[in-house]
Amino acid sequence: MVEVGIAEYFGMAEALGIIATMIVVLYFSRKQMQALSVDIETKILNDLDERIHGITQMGVEHPELIKVISNVPSEYSSPYVPFAYHILYTFAHVFHMRQRGVVSDNEWNGWLRWMKSAFERGTIAEIWKNNIEVEKWFDPAFQEFIVKELAKK
Repeated sequence: MVEVGIAEYFGMAEALGIIATMIVVLYFSRKQMQALSVDIETKILNDLDERIHGITQMGVEHPELIKVISNVPSEYSSPYVPFAYHILYTFAHVFHMRQRGVVSDNEWNGWLRWMKSAFERGTIAEIWKNNIEVEKWFDPAFQEFIVKELAKK
């Protein structure tokens, strides 16, 4: 029978320690890469939202420009519809950031309260139902959220 000395035990423990360290490093590096991926995607979404913000702001300032992207009737040329689009795009952006886990529960509750108030007290619910072709401009998940949470009566 082979006898194992104390030095061999220390050698095995050292090897196990190195392996365990490598496993821990691998675990945390994968976690960091996932977080980095979410951060990059969030930055891209924020950049795109800034572009939409600029476009809708021009639409509010010059409603006649809306015909460039949508040949709409003249009653859409009032500043109310472009402003409603701007508000809805902001709501959609917050909704998507919430889905991605970027917006905290406290921030989301504040936004949700503000969105519900806008739909209850303002004309945005009427514009959503009557003036906006939602299937052309908003994704299905956001449409479902509006119907279930905000536009219900």
